[in-house]
Amino acid sequence: MHLENRPLKFSTITHHASVTQCLGSIGGHVWYLGVAKPSILDSTETEGDMGTNIVRSHCGHFYVPPAIEDVRVFKIAGPKFLKLNRGTWHAGPLFKADDMDFYNLELSNTNVVDHTTHNFKKNGVVYTIDD
Repeated sequence: MHLENRPLKFSTITHHASVTQCLGSIGGHVWYLGVAKPSILDSTETEGDMGTNIVRSHCGHFYVPPAIEDVRVFKIAGPKFLKLNRGTWHAGPLFKADDMDFYNLELSNTNVVDHTTHNFKKNGVVYTIDD
């Protein structure tokens, strides 16, 4: 996967409810990934309780958006792969270079059929990575 112009800031975070995902840079270059724990709800957890924080994704599942304070950013250097469990919120890969190439292991249609995004900007939040 070839990516361009991915500066060290983000205001959106994404999860995939049905699949895991693995990411690693080709060449072992330094990159960053913002993450938050999965928050997908079982359908039994939503019965009779559509609280103010419960959201139904356009993909059909229910989730609770990640809390602003629960997002963590990791710096990844060297020949490493990260496995994101099903439902892990993630922002990135982000990097300083103009472009980078990555291994991205997921289904070929994941970003079409299983892609839910939360926008922190509606709360005035933009995460900036200071490196």
